[in-house]
Amino acid sequence: MRSRSAFLLSAAFAALAAAVAAGVFTGLDQWSVDHLMPGGTFTSDESGLLEALVPLYGTHWGNAYSVAANVVTLPASFVVALAIVARRSRALAVVLVVGTAVETLCKEVLDRPALYSGAHHITGFDSSFPSGHTLRTVLVAAAVAQPWGAAWAVASIVLLQLAGWHTPTDIAGGLLLGLLGLLGARALRRGRLLRRRA
Repeated sequence: MRSRSAFLLSAAFAALAAAVAAGVFTGLDQWSVDHLMPGGTFTSDESGLLEALVPLYGTHWGNAYSVAANVVTLPASFVVALAIVARRSRALAVVLVVGTAVETLCKEVLDRPALYSGAHHITGFDSSFPSGHTLRTVLVAAAVAQPWGAAWAVASIVLLQLAGWHTPTDIAGGLLLGLLGLLGARALRRGRLLRRRA
């Protein structure tokens, strides 16, 4: 059953990635830029590896949405998330690193049709699929495994949208990748338990 779920999640992720690249959801993503990102401060800057690895480096603090997103999503930044999940589960830590590698690869090879804020081309969204913050939010929430962890995850994902960090398709891709990661971590733990019993 788990292998079927993993196959379905993988297929859904691949289909979503192909649809995003083909522009199938450009209308939805553009609508979200126009109506669901009140805190979006769109610049021509594209974030690089340093911004991805160093928490709060290169972040914008210009409005309440940005401040809230920076603070609330901090546990989903790569270094902080890795520290949190590694304390709870080596399998989750492995999955977080592999998932982040998949995220980075997708962002390198997948370009979506342009999205605009008025007449301004938002270059940061050209290669923002999938959302790594969403992926890591799912894994951190699973590692914490507390009711407040689920509430934090929902708040983080909503703020990613409201602050203008990610489009709905980016977030959906991150969710699919995160759920696939949870299945992978479960399989890694199960394999380790079977080896110990043997």
